Amino acid sequence: MKKFSPFILRVLALLLGIAFIFISGCGYKFGSLMHPQVKSVAIAPVVNETRYFNLSAQVKGLLAESFQVDGSLKLTNENNADCIVYARVLKAEFKDMFLTDNDFNLDDEFTPRQWRVLLTVEFTVMIPGSAEPLVAKQTVIGTTDFITKGDLENSRRNALKQAALSASRLIVSAVTENW
Repeated sequence: MKKFSPFILRVLALLLGIAFIFISGCGYKFGSLMHPQVKSVAIAPVVNETRYFNLSAQVKGLLAESFQVDGSLKLTNENNADCIVYARVLKAEFKDMFLTDNDFNLDDEFTPRQWRVLLTVEFTVMIPGSAEPLVAKQTVIGTTDFITKGDLENSRRNALKQAALSASRLIVSAVTENW
């Protein structure tokens, strides 16, 4: 009878252990968690109910980008899509952050240096021709913090875009992992 070296026995034991782990199937799933019958998505024009200019186009573009990065669904037009995302930007709030006694200077007017933007977006997902939504109406809040240096308006615009990206990622997660 042929004897194996201890090294080969260890390698065989390791390979058997790895095979056992994969065969036992711990319930993990690799790949998309999306509903198996839904393969493509479209994004309807986003409605902007805030006073901030061009926010609907930014949210729609960032939603499209987030769906492409996620990769669970193919992005297509509304005529060919298995489901359509409808979204409304409801509110954009700016809140000042981290106020201390050092923020008050008797020589200058008080101006907060750090802000948080909260962007509230409502969305639903419909299958074309169906009366019931695939994903019921939900609300997400995209957030980001920013520091003002110089031009407050440009800082706000950039922060709104970052909050829109945060909201779009939350929407994509809710759509693709809602099963």
